[in-house]
Amino acid sequence: MFIELNITSNFSFLTGASHPEEYMSRAAALGMEAIAIADENSVAGIVRAHARAREIARQVRERQAWDAAHGQIGPALPLPPGGVRQVPAFSAAPRLIPAARLVFTDACAITVLPESRAGWGALCRILSTGKLRAEKGACNLQLADLLERGCALQLILWPEAQAVPPGAGGWVQTAERLTRRFAGKMHLGLAPRYDGRDPERFTRLTAAADRLGLPTLASAAPLMHHGSRRKLADVITAIRLRRRVDDLGRDALPNSEARLRSEVEMRHLFKGFEEAVDRAYALSQRLNFSLDELRYEYPSEGTEEETATERLRRLAYEGLKWRYPGGASDKVHGLLEHELALIAKLRYEPYFLTVRDIVAFARSRDILCQGRGSAANSVVCYCLGVTSVSPEIGTMVFERFVSEARDEPPDIDVDFEHERREEVIQHIYERYGRHRAGLCATVVHYRGKRAIREVGRAMGLTEDTISALSSQLWGFFSTKGIEAERMAEIGLDAGDIRLQQTLSLVHEIDGFPRHLSQHVGGFVITEGRLDALVPIENATMEGRTVICWDKDDIEALGILKVDVLSLGMLTCIRKAFDLLQMHHRVSHTLASLPPEDPAVYDMLCEADSIGVFQVESRAQMNFLPRMRPRCFYDLVIEVAIIRPGPIQGDMVHPFIRRRNGEEEVSFPSDELGAVLGKTLGVPLFQEQAMQIAIVGAGFTPDQADRLRRSLATFKKHGNVSEFRTLFLRGMAQKGYDRDFAERCFSQIEGFGSYGFPESHAASFALLVYASSWLKCHHPGIFACALLNSQPMGFYAPAQIVRDAREHGVKVRPVCINASFWDNTMEPDGQGGLALRLGFRQIKGLSEEDASWLTAARGNGYRSVRDVWRRAGLAPAMVARLAEADVFAGIGLNRREALWEAKALVPGAPLPLFAGDIDGEAIDEPAALLPQMSLGEEVVEDYVALRLTLKAHPLALLRHRLTPNPVRASGGDI
Repeated sequence: MFIELNITSNFSFLTGASHPEEYMSRAAALGMEAIAIADENSVAGIVRAHARAREIARQVRERQAWDAAHGQIGPALPLPPGGVRQVPAFSAAPRLIPAARLVFTDACAITVLPESRAGWGALCRILSTGKLRAEKGACNLQLADLLERGCALQLILWPEAQAVPPGAGGWVQTAERLTRRFAGKMHLGLAPRYDGRDPERFTRLTAAADRLGLPTLASAAPLMHHGSRRKLADVITAIRLRRRVDDLGRDALPNSEARLRSEVEMRHLFKGFEEAVDRAYALSQRLNFSLDELRYEYPSEGTEEETATERLRRLAYEGLKWRYPGGASDKVHGLLEHELALIAKLRYEPYFLTVRDIVAFARSRDILCQGRGSAANSVVCYCLGVTSVSPEIGTMVFERFVSEARDEPPDIDVDFEHERREEVIQHIYERYGRHRAGLCATVVHYRGKRAIREVGRAMGLTEDTISALSSQLWGFFSTKGIEAERMAEIGLDAGDIRLQQTLSLVHEIDGFPRHLSQHVGGFVITEGRLDALVPIENATMEGRTVICWDKDDIEALGILKVDVLSLGMLTCIRKAFDLLQMHHRVSHTLASLPPEDPAVYDMLCEADSIGVFQVESRAQMNFLPRMRPRCFYDLVIEVAIIRPGPIQGDMVHPFIRRRNGEEEVSFPSDELGAVLGKTLGVPLFQEQAMQIAIVGAGFTPDQADRLRRSLATFKKHGNVSEFRTLFLRGMAQKGYDRDFAERCFSQIEGFGSYGFPESHAASFALLVYASSWLKCHHPGIFACALLNSQPMGFYAPAQIVRDAREHGVKVRPVCINASFWDNTMEPDGQGGLALRLGFRQIKGLSEEDASWLTAARGNGYRSVRDVWRRAGLAPAMVARLAEADVFAGIGLNRREALWEAKALVPGAPLPLFAGDIDGEAIDEPAALLPQMSLGEEVVEDYVALRLTLKAHPLALLRHRLTPNPVRASGGDI
């Protein structure tokens, strides 16, 4: 037997030419018992290999069950109900051996293989040490790091595999040092170079190993799972080295031999050294550690006085009194007890307490936040303050999200104000420590334009050709097979061999990992050391550390993740609440807003939703008058229905026709009626898609969960359609019409593009209602908060200001003596409030300069020179103020103020004797500057402020727009 222990996957970024999953599938096809993915200074890809190994094992079990049930064995029999596609007849699933190839600054490369859970922890801490002392994407490892922490590890030393770092000494010295520390655990690796000199190299290295007392071990050192990836491997090398493929020289692979090999091939390559092949297998038998052994421990959230269970119950009932001051109903009490019992049974109390404590910190700092996600819409989360959505909204069932059958952590995302989320992130680091908390990674893959650009350059295409190919991005990736027609449209020769090769390689590299980035806010928090579970490294942003696994990886391993996300609308709403408190002495929270206000729904029915969360797009504004929302649940549907999934699944028009009474609401069966009743028989939510599969097609909970995962990851994996045969067969067995079954599955496939869960829609609907209520009843305050929260949303400041004025809000210009950095509300002299534009609207003016300006203002500025002297602004900044016409309040028009600003000389000494505070002792004749026209004023306003209060640009042309007769369709004038 032979086991490959030194595989390089494409998670050795821009080096390996195959996915970890492809190696596992290839190993299964070759009948290999196990393989080790050993990427360079990384374990980022091994979870994917592990997940693929589990999937192959499941397929093997299902196939064996199928064969046993049918008494048939064949190479292409369809799988039983879980896997509907035809697959190779794997006889057994290979086992993944976790590993990493450590590259040192002072020694040659060494492959490290953990023997046990302790060995895995040691490997993770070694990698963390090297990565935390380097910048993002780099690893500064020294041999001393391995010598200090290398317990329960097997080592394979690779002599002559690469250039040894200067001053490091030869590999022999490294071997001698390590042998003293790791006696009996050291091996000397032999890997072929396929240059015709391998036998003599193996002889020389074997002799050296004998002198050192080291056993030799064979490896093909594969860079790809199959030889067909050789061209792609060269392209990846060219991208890494920033050269053209034609210029790679010796850096290109000489042949396609560096691939995963079978035992027969390895014995042929190592003829005369077969004992090295046997030792690879013997070593693999001592490596029994599996990623399944990783036991994630939630942070302990109990105290000395009470356990986590007791603390959660106490906080939940305290929150019940807060949320229901008049007393909660029996239904709510029953739901709370039911949820607490299920949480206790699954021991998820620390998770809920962790989220609660993060939210409590944010509230203590007046940071507005709102929980969403599957488990957030529960009585427990409502009472803990995690979410402001009442659990009585809709008909969501807690067990769908916190399920004993699935045995998975619940999913709670918490959105915070986008301007203050960093405070929450740093609080998490401070409370739990960087050795216990880290952000998830996000794998940046080759997609579309990046693939075309980088592969095109490596292949030597001109920039013009690359730009032309990029312009047809969607044509190449959405209509594969008609590339020739697309290239002809843009003037390229479809018969050109280099172009054909480039397009083929672009499709091949699509989906390859490019590098790791940080997740938008997914935190992993542990009870013990996080760096003993997974390596930690620095992020690009200062003060942040991340792990190397993404959200799919940690979900596959059952690791808790708390999503600490940002949302611009929360910043806007919080600022609006602050303005309400300041000017009207009214205090509001998301949960205390007057519910079901008819005026709010009237406004939305008129599509008056500029700036309103989620319903401000043109598509939503077109749909609102047709939907005519009259209650909160209508907003839940509104949020979910205008999405690519429902639109592509043809759900929008049937729903509207049924809502308007134009089409009868009917259900093919009572059981599906129970699932689709609240959405008039049209599936709109991801949960409904799952329920249709279970109720209508007879899916098991495990199959439905796999369907859910495929819906969530459709863009990455595209495997929703794998369930088609199973779904259609199940619907037919239950007596449903095939056309109906096809339509149902088409709708479910639509969710693959963007399926929206009902729980998320309910959380977002609350923010729709809150922003609509503010816009309806306090349009000036809402506009002010929107402007102070930019950039966000669809609309530019000019559109927000114009919309506010159309709602009767008085908007006043930026003034040197009245404005602050933020836009503010001030008395309008008639008992109301006017919106005063702030210095933040001035293009190119920093908040620091605005702070100096307002701090030195005192009783007001009297001239341009006064601003320069007292505020200490640079003349260029004073000129920006003049260009924005902020001196109009002191009697200077734009040109006069700019004339004075241009007279300011940087560094010029101030007059020793000044006639007054302005120091204007020298009389200068007044300049007679021509008055600016209205058109010029409007243009300058847009240049400096990106908006104007003087006139709409089209108003300047209205006198030229004479009425013209309109030609009727098909007729004459």
